[in-house]
Amino acid sequence: MATKSVPAQETTMTTHAINITKGGYCLESKTFQSLIPPATPPPPHQPLSITQFILSLLHSSAIPTTQKNYLIMPSTGQSLTYSQSINQIYSLSSSLKSLYNLNKNDVSFILCPPSLHVPIIYLSLLYLGVTISPANPLSSNSELTHQIQLSKPKIAFATSQTAHKLPSFPLGTILIDSPEFISLLTQISKRDSATNHVEVSQSDMAAILYSSGTTGRVKGVSLTHRNVIASIAAFQMSSVELDPHAVSLLTLPLFHVFGFFLLINEFRWGKTLVLTERFDFEQVLKVVERYRVSDMPVSPTIILTLLKSDLTNKYDLSSLRRFSCGGAPLSKEVAEKFERKFPQAEIMQGYGLTEAGAVSRIIGPEECNQHASVGRLFGNMEAKIVDPLTGEAFGPGKRGELWLRGPSIMKGYVGDEKATAETLDSEGWLKTGDLCLFDSEGFLYIVDRLKELIKYKAYQVPPFELEQLLLSNPEIADAAVIPYPDEEAGQIPVAYVVRKPGSSITEAQIMDSIAKQVAPYKKIRRVAFTDAIPRSPAGKILRRELVNHALSGALCKS
Repeated sequence: MATKSVPAQETTMTTHAINITKGGYCLESKTFQSLIPPATPPPPHQPLSITQFILSLLHSSAIPTTQKNYLIMPSTGQSLTYSQSINQIYSLSSSLKSLYNLNKNDVSFILCPPSLHVPIIYLSLLYLGVTISPANPLSSNSELTHQIQLSKPKIAFATSQTAHKLPSFPLGTILIDSPEFISLLTQISKRDSATNHVEVSQSDMAAILYSSGTTGRVKGVSLTHRNVIASIAAFQMSSVELDPHAVSLLTLPLFHVFGFFLLINEFRWGKTLVLTERFDFEQVLKVVERYRVSDMPVSPTIILTLLKSDLTNKYDLSSLRRFSCGGAPLSKEVAEKFERKFPQAEIMQGYGLTEAGAVSRIIGPEECNQHASVGRLFGNMEAKIVDPLTGEAFGPGKRGELWLRGPSIMKGYVGDEKATAETLDSEGWLKTGDLCLFDSEGFLYIVDRLKELIKYKAYQVPPFELEQLLLSNPEIADAAVIPYPDEEAGQIPVAYVVRKPGSSITEAQIMDSIAKQVAPYKKIRRVAFTDAIPRSPAGKILRRELVNHALSGALCKS
């Protein structure tokens, strides 16, 4: 399970302030620096696990959390206070160490749907220095086989519904819906657990998270305790977000980096988190009304559903104040329409990667007017905009591939030295594969994925731009644009469209509408109607599935 890596870049701002513009661009190094004061995580040589770090932050804060709920599960009516959660973390970690002989740097595979137990499992294993490797419970057998080959687990956590998908492991599989597991949560006191303390190095591997695989086979991203601690330390919140009465609803998967990070970050701030077993739109609306949810981390897909659905009129959603949007770009037009429908709420877009953690975010009401931006770089993060053909670094206003460097950048891809070397250079720069630009104020804009640009004759067509135009049509519920081979042009833009119920919009009407709004080379040349757009759990369009569908001849029959 060796992972080739480069030295972590703990300090990046080596240039003189006189060379840095007001937007954070350094004229000398041609890099973009954060405008936020650098975060001060603990020294990297200090033994410290993620769990110890967030417990120390929670205990040192002035937030009264003893009887406050950390987790709520509406489907079962169960909840866990912070006091109960902390006791369970200590008990489970002690039980696992003494009864299962789990050791530091062992890997634990986790195949569980959302429940109150999953965050406790994560934090308990991290406390022991055990590497967690959570996977999608809906994964196919071949996907799980590949992930298990990458991570080489010693033990697994599953439910009675998912365990049959797993092979045998040296230390077995623990069923989290069994009485035996429940006993592990309560049999050892916090005081007794001190004798089982494990010294964890920040350089130890904390998690193997799986990339979405939208542009290639799934890879195992190796994140150290230091990577996650640096992300937590750098993550900024506005004063209104630190409302002690705020309630967050997490509809995103806990095995995804977005969900994983939020579980940890909400704990660090002493916030209340409502979990959902699966995404059911009307159920989400009911939960918002019942629990007076104020904050929702969402994907653009959920923003679009909230915007277009009439069900929102049936429920009291007045408690909603903030939508943290990530996973894929959201257009300015959609954001503006959304804020007209929900005037009391703000959309705060952000940008992050499994390989880099949290990178940037809109912070506070004064930045929320930057609708198309994903915010400014967090402290300790450094960026370049690079011409993918020549390697030349660009300044503000020019598009290029986004490169990132900082202490939260991954260690590498587990078991894949070739992919690691292609993604991380010798100076610690991570090549994101995203086409981006910074403006003169230091705000970051995501244009599209480099690999997803459609090469029409001598032009490059960003699918995202066409998708946003399609989604602005009130008769279209969802849409995706893909490249399709063409003898004359090389590739042409083809749209897959989901009509809204009751709509009879035609291919010709769609193509004519888009043609009036774009340059001739960006016109959509074909339209196929479908029942649903395939997406990853984080809301990203699985274009490869649509491309394969089109190339199989299905496009000709539609």
